[in-house]
Amino acid sequence: MSMDVPIRIASRGSELALWQARAVERALRRSSPAAAVEIQVIRTTGDRILDVPLAKIGDKGLFTKEIDEALLHGRADLAVHSLKDVPTRLPEGLAIVAVTEREDPRDVLIRREGAGGLDSLPAGARVGTSSLRRRAQLRAARPDLEVLDLRGNLNTRLAKLDAGDYDAILLAAAGVLRLGWEARVSAYLEAGGWLPAVGQGALAIVARVDDEDSRERVRTLHDADAFAATAAERAFLHALEGGCQIPIGALGTVEGGTLALRGLVADLEGETVLRGEASGPAADPASVGRRLAAELLERGAGEILGRLRGATHGEVAEPAAP
Repeated sequence: MSMDVPIRIASRGSELALWQARAVERALRRSSPAAAVEIQVIRTTGDRILDVPLAKIGDKGLFTKEIDEALLHGRADLAVHSLKDVPTRLPEGLAIVAVTEREDPRDVLIRREGAGGLDSLPAGARVGTSSLRRRAQLRAARPDLEVLDLRGNLNTRLAKLDAGDYDAILLAAAGVLRLGWEARVSAYLEAGGWLPAVGQGALAIVARVDDEDSRERVRTLHDADAFAATAAERAFLHALEGGCQIPIGALGTVEGGTLALRGLVADLEGETVLRGEASGPAADPASVGRRLAAELLERGAGEILGRLRGATHGEVAEPAAP
């Protein structure tokens, strides 16, 4: 790719998505000062349908399908996604070519009034979330709370909280921190008792498999530890045949070449929550994810999966290491 030909980055149009795309744009300009970079905003199915719970829409590329099509048809060179939105099986011809350094992967609680975490919410408090994973963990921890659906971008969700529609809301820490709302955080939900979404906090850069120029452009943006941790999480998710319709959480961490993975599978009401841990070499993250999935399946996760969704989705598709 010639330096005078713009690198076209496809992105959703939300404030957070544009922040993410611009972060990649700035990094590309730092590594190649002469490069021209353009951001193309593409509206996805998930952006258009805001009055239906995510789990009822379906989870096949809800926030990525239209962007994938732009890449495949040559209308864009790169796509920047929240990795948690990227299906574990990408369309043929596309690959994750970089995973960026991970922001805080935890969930946070933001309260309308008062301070403190989940334990200090009064009985009957109204808590908003769009995630079945958060809903299940919340019901398991505090069955006395009222859990309400919450959609919209970050600013919309905060506005609904401030308007009194909710007493508290649950969000991903990464988006809150990236958009400068750290002062609103009432509590961080620690991984020891509460697990985030697979890939949460990391950005995935996607390109066409045959586009070596774009792959080379983003090589310096790739973070090996974030890739290993999230690859294990994604292998765990795929082996369980999970998605938005099933409460699944996972968090991988890498230290000294060893990858540790925690995971959970729950039913919708949080009455049954299966948790497990596995570890192994960071150089082979997918095997760690599959091993943990197999353990939970042996302990009854298959029964939960069978009740929630009977369909299967084929073989694990590994993200390609850049």
